[in-house]
Order: sequence, then structure tokens, then C-alpha cells
Amino acid sequence: MSRKNVIIIGAAGRDFHNFNTVYRDNEDFNVVAFTAAQIPDIDDRRYPPGLAGRLYPDGIPVFPEEELPGLISKYKVDDCVFSYSDVAYQQIMSTGALVNAAGANFVMLGPEATMIRSTKPLIAVGAVRTGSGKSQTSGKIIEILMSKGLRVVAIRHPMPYGNLIEQKVQRFAVLEDLAKHKCTIEEMEEYEPHIERGNVIYAGVDYEAILREAEKDPGGCDIILWDGGNNDFPFYRPDLMITVADPHRAGHELRYYPGEVTLRLADVVVINKVDSADPAAVDTVRENTVRVNPEAIIIDAASPIRVDDPSLIRGKKVLVVEDGPTLTHGEMKIGAGVVAARKFGAAETVDPRPFLSGRLKDTFRLYPGIGRLLPAMGYGEQQLRDLETTINNTVCDSVVIATPIDLKRIIDIRKPATRVYYELQEIGDPTLEQVLDDFLAKSGR
Repeated sequence: MSRKNVIIIGAAGRDFHNFNTVYRDNEDFNVVAFTAAQIPDIDDRRYPPGLAGRLYPDGIPVFPEEELPGLISKYKVDDCVFSYSDVAYQQIMSTGALVNAAGANFVMLGPEATMIRSTKPLIAVGAVRTGSGKSQTSGKIIEILMSKGLRVVAIRHPMPYGNLIEQKVQRFAVLEDLAKHKCTIEEMEEYEPHIERGNVIYAGVDYEAILREAEKDPGGCDIILWDGGNNDFPFYRPDLMITVADPHRAGHELRYYPGEVTLRLADVVVINKVDSADPAAVDTVRENTVRVNPEAIIIDAASPIRVDDPSLIRGKKVLVVEDGPTLTHGEMKIGAGVVAARKFGAAETVDPRPFLSGRLKDTFRLYPGIGRLLPAMGYGEQQLRDLETTINNTVCDSVVIATPIDLKRIIDIRKPATRVYYELQEIGDPTLEQVLDDFLAKSGR
């Protein structure tokens, strides 16, 4: 019986995991290619033989997604597997129509086929959209667990933008590990807060191997925390699933894939940012949650803002720099930097578009809805230099940095700048600690 030819449609993350868990060493299928989208500079490379397994001695090529129809014809493809996240339903089904019209089946793998079981109790944190507040929620959970004397090891959703063999399993325990693993801004934003908090975090490409290393971490491991990316569902089978919803994009929890999956899977839904969202939008998110997942515990939470130096905002013309993915495929219009500018009385938020340098111009062409905000794009050295040049060329009084890490440590900002901080703050009952106490009691911890 001939093997089915398969293309995995991805963005350097879920695609590799789907391959590793379902297709690697599976003699019923022949994965002829990956396609890549969303992230710059990840196409035109190869999933290496050292990760692809015995059936792929030459590895597997990665092509731009726009070549998909031609690839289906060239390789006589049977199945195309959609494998990336934070995508509107219209876009997904348009891709499905393209695939079907080219003659292939359109496939979407679910949790049962792709989740790996841990030997440790596992808490997963996901979200309905990029930028909902997963990281601050994960941080709060870890702090609560560590305060109870538990050793928590975090595992982050993949961001393998470099040498995939070198990135098979990555462990981050000290800040020097960020340089050791040649991390991008996007990676540092996720890993650095964990390191500063005092817990170890793992990431990489092969998530079975990563999980087994994390379970036997040299510092000890009582609980694994899956720190999800975008709005993807977990790579691991959770014992407790916590999903963060965002009323700044009310209704999106039922219109984006796989965010609705994470909402339906949730044991706990955190409705975040209730302090800065329209109450009617909060009600919409609550009603949608109850409708599709009536058994979920709902926690209301705020994201209170503070800054290093409010005097650099009050009455000033400020350039607001926000987290890159939150503004791009996350489609956020109001980030923490905008909230800070309003709260502390900025005279004006300056439009960076007349001052864009290099590849940032491509980012704004691809995501025209970004508007007057500047995404902190840093997937490679060139993007970092373009970001630095754009900030320094922009005519403004000061810069409001609303990224999870301090950009001033990474690039040379030659303007007065203040950093924005935000943490999760539950409102009323129930709280995360109450939920976790119940979970620990049931887990015998």
C-alpha cells in the first residue's frame, strides 16, 4: 500500500510538533514538505535529518505558504495539515478551499492525536488570542506554587527560528543562557521573566524530549507548567487547563482558531483586563464562555499598569513600543503602552510610520492595522537594527516601552524612555490560589 503524501502548513512550531507526534516514523505517510507563514525568514530551509527520523534521511524542505497550490500538484499531495495558530476562521477556510481546489484533503489534527502525557502533574495556560495575558497569568501561577515550596519547571510553546538541531532541547536557568541559545527578542520576552523569577524554563523543537528532560531537571521538578503560545492548545495533556480571555477583543474567543478550542477545553477561564475594557465587552466574553463551556470556573482579573518614570509620559509626545506578535497576528489596537500613555497623560502618541527603517516597512505592509504603534520586531539581527534605527529617528519627546523585557538592554535607544510593567490581579472570588489549592489537594501535593 502506497504512503499518503502530506504537506504540513505551519509557522515553525505546532507544525513540527504535529510531525513529531503523528507522522515521524509513520510508514503510512510521506511528508514531502512544510510550508511557512507568519514568521519572517523561516521558509527556504529544511527540517533536518537529525530531527526528521529514519524515513527522511535528507530531511524535509520548508517552502513559503504562497507556493502551496504548486507544491500540491508537484508532489501529488493527498493531505495538507493546517498547523499554526491565531488565525481567523475565514482565513482557515479560505486555505481549506485553496487546498481542496488543488486536489488535496484539508486536515486539522486535534488534542487527542498530538498531546503527550507527563509523569508529573501538569498545568497548562493558554489563551483565546495572542496578547491576552498568558505570560502574566503563568507568572502568577508559578509564584503561588513556589510560595508553597513546590519546584515548578515551565515549558514554553516553541519559537525555533534558528538552527533546529541546536534547538532540539533548550534549558534556560540563568540570563547567560539567552545569549548561549542566540535568542531573538520574541524568545527573550518569554524566557527572561521566568529566569528572573527563579524558575527554570525549557523550550525547543522536540517536545517529547523536552518534557522528559524537564521532568528530571537537575533542580528538581514537582509540577510542570505549560506556558502556551499564541492561542494554541497544549502540546501536553493537562491536569488543569487555564485559558485567558481578552475583552479588548470581545467575540474573538469564538472566531479564531484554535482559541475557541482552548476556551472549550478550559477548567478555568481568566477574563483579563476588566479594569481597562468596556463593561459590555466583559459581559460578552462572560456570556460566550458560559455558553460554550458552562462547567468552567471564571476568574475576573485586571492588569494594573505602572511605569518607571511617569514624568516621561505626562504632557509628552510619546512613541509607544508594544510586543511585536501582539500587534501583528494578534491584531491588538490597545496594548499596555497605550493604556500607560492614557493613564499618565501623554499629550500625543507619535506615529512611527514616517520614520520606519528597513524590514519594519514590510511588517507594516503585511499588517496595515498596526496604526500608530511600533511593534518590537526582533526575529533576527537585521530586524533589531531596523527597530533601533526607527526608534531613534522618530521625532518624539520620549519612548514608552511596553515589551516584557527592557529593550534598552538589547538595543541602543538614544531618547528618554520609560518601561511599562503589568501583572495579573484577580478581582473578588474565586482566585487562582483557591483554584490551585484545590488542584494540589486532588493531586496529593
